[in-house]
Amino acid sequence: MTVLNISNLTIDFGGFVAINNVNFSLEDGEKHAIIGPNGAGKTTFFNLITGHLKPSQGDVSFKDKTITALAPHKIVKLGLARSFQRINIFPRMTVFENIQTSLIARDNKHFNFFSPGAAQNREETAELLELVGLEDEFAEIAGELAYGKQKQLELAISLAENPTVLLLDEPTAGMSPQETSVAIALVDEIARARKLTLLFTEHDMSVVFGIADRISVLHHGEIIASGTPDAVRSDPEVRRVYLGESDDAAA
Repeated sequence: MTVLNISNLTIDFGGFVAINNVNFSLEDGEKHAIIGPNGAGKTTFFNLITGHLKPSQGDVSFKDKTITALAPHKIVKLGLARSFQRINIFPRMTVFENIQTSLIARDNKHFNFFSPGAAQNREETAELLELVGLEDEFAEIAGELAYGKQKQLELAISLAENPTVLLLDEPTAGMSPQETSVAIALVDEIARARKLTLLFTEHDMSVVFGIADRISVLHHGEIIASGTPDAVRSDPEVRRVYLGESDDAAA
């Protein structure tokens, strides 16, 4: 079943076309990678899907509902959550408070005299901490965590919305090889356990070809190839513009 369908998506920034007439679909349960050189439009593409940018033309539908004109928080409520390339956490709050606050916001709860804030959503917060491997860091200040741990916390915050589709914008950016290995294993495990559909951008090709079911290649705002990892790896145009290979080198 198609959960995300994009038709003729375009955005023009004063004459610069960042995304040009893109058609794309995401199937339920798949892990789909968007790759491309720096400046290809990957983050812009995610911003258009999640309502952070409004397209010049085209439509985005999620589970057969048009979401093109919806605000980001309304899109999240439908089950489409997203992490960002730059870490998006509350750095002065504890790890526990970061997740708890996200859960309270999800449920549209506010402080009241019968349910003090510190007591709200404690069990679910603890479950998310355990899920992302941060149960031992629950009392630490989020901004003082190691970089890889901060990315794990951001993942937990995204999962607090109980999404069915999760968009990850370069989840391993800035990580060491060891942190990358841990992060991707965690994402893969959580996706399987929660039956999540994943759409992610990534520069590390070992990550992309290791977990993606399908790959789409974005170049100058256009999708130039889409298919299985083997099909994309062998595509001459992909090798030329992104993987840095020539036909002679591949022969």
